[in-house]
Amino acid sequence: MKKKIMSMSLVVTLMMSALVGCGSDPATTASATGASEGVTAEASDDSLLAQIKERGTLIVGTASGYPPYEFVDITSADQTVIGIDMALAQAIADELGVELVVEDMSFSALLAALPAHKIDIAIAGIAPTDERKETMDFSDSYLFAEQSFLILKANESTYSTMESFSGQPLAAQKSTTQEKVCQDLYPDSQLVSLDKVPDCIMELKSGTVAGVCIESIVGQQYIISDDELTFSAADLGIKKETAVALEKGNEDLLEIINKVIAENMENGNFDKWIEEYSAIAASNAAG
Repeated sequence: MKKKIMSMSLVVTLMMSALVGCGSDPATTASATGASEGVTAEASDDSLLAQIKERGTLIVGTASGYPPYEFVDITSADQTVIGIDMALAQAIADELGVELVVEDMSFSALLAALPAHKIDIAIAGIAPTDERKETMDFSDSYLFAEQSFLILKANESTYSTMESFSGQPLAAQKSTTQEKVCQDLYPDSQLVSLDKVPDCIMELKSGTVAGVCIESIVGQQYIISDDELTFSAADLGIKKETAVALEKGNEDLLEIINKVIAENMENGNFDKWIEEYSAIAASNAAG
């Protein structure tokens, strides 16, 4: 079943792949003195934007292993985290006139890093759900994607409808939209929630779970790199929006982020990034 991802003006069918960082902790991208200690909480009247400019760095949290959004480029000497989201992060840093510093962590840790002042903003294929909006602010959405089940090709006829997954063990990345989709649609199924998508794929390949709930753009990467995998024909009818997350009360920084998003929507950069980083992910997977 062919899945698609949409930016504002273009539907891009992805035929590239990457399977990066499985079973290992990817390296953090560029670092700066003190960056690993997180965002310094200075005087209470200092805005986050002022702190970023004074510090000279924008500390962005992400969760690699999610190609082509963010993944480790195994061809680079320093194992840099790259992807659509990292291109956006660089554009935001450029607009602010500061250096980009990327802190790579698990997705569940990422959501906790914002209120703990360990990062300035989070960019990691994050959906701006109502629940998350209670504790953090979000930028305008910049990508929209279908949600799907990744299955073994050998089980394609067995798991072809939504009902066929009922009562079956399922896997999803921890603290994600996909985890909630499984919980809401299949409350009677055993759910295996793991920190990284590659770990979920391993559960599927070992036969522990019937399917992995995954974003279509990400699932396509794994299908192309592994001929044992495919999408289920089951149509979940759910699309996920993606946005930048930041702490509440930083309207000045949020305004700049939205400006960068709008500019890169209008000039077609998001469409270019989708194609560019899908190609790099495929090259990485091919070795």
